[in-house]
Amino acid sequence: SAIVGALVALSIISLVLSLVRVEDVTLPPSVKYGMVFDAGSSHTSLFVYEWDSDKENDTGVVSQILSCDVQGPGISSYANNPPEAGNSLRECLDKALQVVPAEKQRDVPAYLGATAGMRLLREQNSSASEQVLAEVAKTMQEYPVAFKGARILTGEEEGAYGWITINYLLDSFTKYSPKAHTWLHPEAANILGALDLGGASTQITFMPEDSALRQNEASEFTLYGYSYNIYTHSYLCYGQDEMLKRLAKELIVESPPGTRVHHPCYPKGYNETVSLSSLRASPCTDGSDPRLPPGDSSVTLEGGGSAGRCLAALRGLFNFSACGQSQDCTFDGVYQPPLRGQFVAFSAFYYNFKFLNLTEGQPLAVVREAIEGLCTRSWEDLSSNYPKESPKRLPKYCANANYILTLLLDAYKFNETSWNSIFFQMKAGSADVGWTLGYMLNLTNMIPPEAPARLKGHRPSLWAAAITFIILTLVLGLAALLL
Repeated sequence: SAIVGALVALSIISLVLSLVRVEDVTLPPSVKYGMVFDAGSSHTSLFVYEWDSDKENDTGVVSQILSCDVQGPGISSYANNPPEAGNSLRECLDKALQVVPAEKQRDVPAYLGATAGMRLLREQNSSASEQVLAEVAKTMQEYPVAFKGARILTGEEEGAYGWITINYLLDSFTKYSPKAHTWLHPEAANILGALDLGGASTQITFMPEDSALRQNEASEFTLYGYSYNIYTHSYLCYGQDEMLKRLAKELIVESPPGTRVHHPCYPKGYNETVSLSSLRASPCTDGSDPRLPPGDSSVTLEGGGSAGRCLAALRGLFNFSACGQSQDCTFDGVYQPPLRGQFVAFSAFYYNFKFLNLTEGQPLAVVREAIEGLCTRSWEDLSSNYPKESPKRLPKYCANANYILTLLLDAYKFNETSWNSIFFQMKAGSADVGWTLGYMLNLTNMIPPEAPARLKGHRPSLWAAAITFIILTLVLGLAALLL
């Protein structure tokens, strides 16, 4: 009878366990933080991120809680005074510590990535670039964070990390399906491309057809159990600031000798004085060019307000003839496979088109018309109608917008049809689009090579009720046996 009673008790236990509903485990979240400085050519920004540690290696869990613009120019501008490069970061570091709880600060991974401005400085003066990085590292090490290093990114890294950021934020890599109770892998054609335009360089990154990608041009990533062969290329000296310097130089050397030069991209009534020494200082403007007038004299650029002449002058900055008849070529003889899928254009791409006040999906003809209208407006008209706009940026929107058209259409080979596959945006969810999030995700191993697993468990309350019922059943069963 004892054996029978035990068997009855075990049957009851099995029945109870089968009735207990299996659900996702819900535990109190433990929040982690990370911070990344984006040290660009014209300015530096700090981004602070947070995520639930119990959801690490998941997707869509990282959120941006702080964006701080460092006062002053980019760190490459401090080549002659490296300690100031470090000091410039302090205000944003102080703000970061205000949003991260004190007990968490020493575990916060902190990174600084420098981009094209520092790549140019390294070409000019490697010793100065090393001193600047040493000073920013010294400053960051004074703060109670887990400093992980300051380094110069390659152009390809900058492009690839921007591509990771976009597809991570927009759930392009993997999505969880509640109906199927599994992770779904989106079609490869739905993976987004990335278009980045900074002050000193521009990057294009996308996932082409495998058959169209040369092996020596591919960058391979394994994310969430899937392999991605992407094409990424960075063009140094083709950022908008360096483009304007190169354009000014070409206008000067092609004009008759004198101190006043016609500039078709600047608005009528606007004048800008440029020193020849500043043009010689950048590796992008080839200061040794014998066509440049000798000495350190200054030249006044006088606005002409002509969209057509502006576009023609900008096209002269690209060497399209180096590609010959090749269709898999952008300019300067650089290989690029055929475009594929949709693209997110961010950074200066976004800011310039935002100024034009164009809505998403506008036909290319409307965009051209808006740019032509902008270029014909006088400086008096622009400055009176946009009093809050920076007087340094305002006269350059015509040049920047025409440059973007040339870059996207003539160089990258978008056309009337594929133009609508470009989405100009600066945020996805709560986070800024850029390379910093992808950089942190990669270095903290937040995106695993394996597909995510879904942990299952029982609610604590259900377990407690089940165990109580089992104990009572056993007690009653034993009591019945004894009686």
